[in-house]
Order: sequence, then C-alpha cells, then structure tokens
Amino acid sequence: MDTMDRYKVDLKGMTEDTVSYRWLLEDNFFSAVQGPEIRQGTLDVSLRVKRTHEGYDLEFQIDGTVKVECDRCLALMDLPIHTRQDLTVRLGEVYDDDGEVIVIAESSGVIDLAWHIYEIAALQIPIRHVHPDGECDAEVMARLRPEGPKEVDPRWAALAKLKNNNN
Repeated sequence: MDTMDRYKVDLKGMTEDTVSYRWLLEDNFFSAVQGPEIRQGTLDVSLRVKRTHEGYDLEFQIDGTVKVECDRCLALMDLPIHTRQDLTVRLGEVYDDDGEVIVIAESSGVIDLAWHIYEIAALQIPIRHVHPDGECDAEVMARLRPEGPKEVDPRWAALAKLKNNNN
C-alpha cells in the first residue's frame, strides 16, 4: 500500500452518516506531497465526514507546527498552525473543483485528501515570516549589516548641500 493511500477516503462506501479520521503528518508526508511552502513539520489532522442529502461535508481541524525559512536570515523557523476548514464534496460525472464544491466521479466515489490537507496548512503561512527580533541566525545578520561609512558620490553630496541650504 502506498503511504499516501491512507489519505484517500471512500465516500461512496460510507456505511454510517458520520465518520471520523485522524492522521499525524510528519516530514515524510511533506516529502511525498512535494509542495513548495512546507517541507518539514508535525501536524495533527482530524477529519469529520458527514453525509448529507446533497453530498458530503468534510470538516478539517489541523493543529501543529511546520518549519519554514525565515525571510530575513533563511534559517528554518517553527510556525504554529491552528485552523479549521470545511469542504463540500459531491458525486458527479467528472472531477471538478470550483473552489467551493469539489465534484468527484461517482464511479469511484473516492477522494484523495493529501493535497487538500497540504493546501489548508500552507494557506495558514503568512506572506512574510520572520523570526522574532534577536532570534535570526547571528552570522547571516552580521553579513547583512553595513560595514562602516560608504563613500558618497560627489554629485549626490552637492545636491545634499543644496537641500541643507534651503532648510
């Protein structure tokens, strides 16, 4: 059995109206998904699948920590993830994902949730992620600091004099 098969849910084969799943995602999951934002971490994923008269309501609860690169020093940093997301799935002729409702082929009735779980977690990462002040890699930060006064282009110095004379 492929390690990613455990994230496939047989909706059509559900024998109860509500079914719960739980997964612990670790580095091997992120390696297998090969997503660009998250490559390491530990996430606890709870899923509740409820059959409705229109389809299936999936409720994800994801908690844990992922490792992402700091935008300032490029060292890995821990980023907490805590989110709850809903997803609606219906059975139909062919696969379709309009962003609000996913239609999967009724002939299979199985949905692979690995990428959906990854996306839910990845969307929790802020656009800018940096270590708190003072926690960046000291060696990298030392290289980013300017090394003494820079020589100023004489043309800019002349303009600065004019500006200072007007004040």
